[in-house]
Amino acid sequence: MLGKMGLGTCLAQAQSAASTPSTELMHRAEKNLTRTIVHDIFSPPIASRIYLYANAAAYETLVLEHKKYHSLHGQVPHFPKISGGESAAPVNYPLAALYAFFRTGGQLVFSEHLLTDSVAVILREFKESDSLVYQNSLRLGQAVSDSILKWASRDNYLLTRRQRRYSYSKAPGKWIPTPPGFIDAVEPYWSQIRSVTFDSAQQFKPLPPPAFSPDQASEFMQQAREVYDVTRALSDEQRLIANFWDCNPFYLNTQGHLNFATKKLSPGGHWISIAGQAAASAKLDWTATSATYLITAVALFDGFISCWDEKYRSQLIRPETVINSYLDETWRPLLQTPPFPEYTSGHSVISTAAAVVLTEYLGEQFRFVDKTEMEYGLPARTFSSFRAACDEAAISRLYGGIHYRAAIEQGQVQGERVGQWVLSRLRLRP
Repeated sequence: MLGKMGLGTCLAQAQSAASTPSTELMHRAEKNLTRTIVHDIFSPPIASRIYLYANAAAYETLVLEHKKYHSLHGQVPHFPKISGGESAAPVNYPLAALYAFFRTGGQLVFSEHLLTDSVAVILREFKESDSLVYQNSLRLGQAVSDSILKWASRDNYLLTRRQRRYSYSKAPGKWIPTPPGFIDAVEPYWSQIRSVTFDSAQQFKPLPPPAFSPDQASEFMQQAREVYDVTRALSDEQRLIANFWDCNPFYLNTQGHLNFATKKLSPGGHWISIAGQAAASAKLDWTATSATYLITAVALFDGFISCWDEKYRSQLIRPETVINSYLDETWRPLLQTPPFPEYTSGHSVISTAAAVVLTEYLGEQFRFVDKTEMEYGLPARTFSSFRAACDEAAISRLYGGIHYRAAIEQGQVQGERVGQWVLSRLRLRP
C-alpha cells in the first residue's frame, strides 16, 4: 500500500514556481495504473473496481474547486460527503487529485511499488515554490482518498473473497473449464458486489440464451455451427479485429510441458484507454477529463456486475467445448477461451455501456484513433464513433471463436440498458 512514508518521501522532490501542468499528466497516471493492473493479472471485474475507486478519488478532489460539477454524494447511496473545499488554505487541486488517484489505486493493487515509482516522476511536473500549497494539496488528496477507500471497503468485495469454491454443474450444456489451462471459474460471486447505480444486479437481466441441445437442427447447435464455420474462413481483417479486442489477462502460453502467461490488457482497461485518448483529442480540461474517466469507469463497473450476474445464472457452455464434443474434436478457437461461462459476452456488455456514456459526453460522431494495442504489437485502428468501436469489439468475439451470436447481440442490448441507466442516475457535468 502507498503509505505515508514511502509516498511522502518520493514526493518531497516534486517541490520547486507555481504551475498546473497539462492534463497529459492525468493520462499518464491512468496508463501507469493500467500497467500495474496488467502486471498483477487482475481479472476484468476486479480491474474495473480499481479504475472506479481511483477515478472517483481524483474526480471528487477536483469537484471541490469546480462547483459546477456534481459530486457523487447525494446521487449514489451511502457515498460520503467529501470535505476540504471550504478551507481557506491554498491548494493546487490537480496536484491533490493525482495524489488521491495514486494513493487510492495503490491501496487496491498488489505491486504498489510500480505506482510509487511513477508518482514522483509525474508529480514533479507540479513546480510549487510554496511548500505550504504543496503540503496542503497532499493533505487534501490523502483525505479524499481515505474517504473513497472507506466507501470501497463496504462494497462486499472482502465478503466475496471468503465464499466457498465454485461448484460446477454436471447438467448437460453447463460451462466447464476449457483448455489449455482449465482455469477455475473467475469471480462467480461478483453479482454480490455493491453497484454504483443499480437497484440490484438482476436489474438488467437479459433474455435467456437458446436452450442447449445437441440436435444439429436446434437453434443452439446452429449458433455453434456458425462459430465453427466463421472461424474456419476468417479474413486477415477479421483476424486483426479479433486480436485487437482480445483483452484476455489470463492468456496462457503452452510449449510442451512449459506453461507461462502473457500479460494482457483487460476489456475495461481498453475502454479506459479509449476514454483517455478521446478526452485528450477533445482537449478537455482537468475536471472534464476526470469526469469522462469516471463516467466510463462507472459504466464498466456496473456493466461487469450485470454481466457476471447472468453468466453464473445461465452457466452456458462455451463454443470450444461444444464444437470439440459434437462437430470437430481438433478445432481450436482463434482466441483463448476465458475462464468463465459464456452468456452474455462481457466485452459486448461493457463495450456498449462505455460507448453509450462516451457518446453522451463527447458526441455521436466522435472520430478517434485507438492506439491502445500498439504497445502489445498491434496497429492502431480508426473509428468513426464510439458506437462503431463497441460494435467491432462485440463481433470480435464471434471471430475469436469464444462466443455465440446470441451472447453478443443480447450482451449489447444489456450494455445499452446499463449505459443509459448510468446516465440517468449520475449527473457529473454542469
